[in-house]
Amino acid sequence: MTAWPHGSPRVGDRASMTHTVEDEDIVRFTAMSGDRNPLHDDAEAAARTRLGGIVVQGGVTTAILNAVVAERLPGPGTVFLETPWKFLAPTRPGDTITGEVEVTSVRDDKPITTLVTRVVRGDDEVVIDGTAVCWTFDVR
Repeated sequence: MTAWPHGSPRVGDRASMTHTVEDEDIVRFTAMSGDRNPLHDDAEAAARTRLGGIVVQGGVTTAILNAVVAERLPGPGTVFLETPWKFLAPTRPGDTITGEVEVTSVRDDKPITTLVTRVVRGDDEVVIDGTAVCWTFDVR
């Protein structure tokens, strides 16, 4: 059984994707999720917090990792099974973020891959750090 769209991943393989977060990303995520937290769209309220201003929803920031695993590594057909992530710093509108993954293990008996995952802002600040376990389905 071969589910890997780009061939079996190997320990040490890496992939990344970059996206600049726009105000519209927040608007779309708010509409989809119902997350109307004032930290995401009320500049005055957000400025009064220790965060000092608008922050992007975590779901918007982590979405870059969804894209990396679905498009690059392991590739099409891949879904998350487990994602313990630490949110270390805020992402703000206008930030350019890069989602990075590195393969740390590949199962021989099933198309399951374990990855180190990170999201890094354009100023090199790590905003999300963690791991992910993924299953890749054969969608060919």
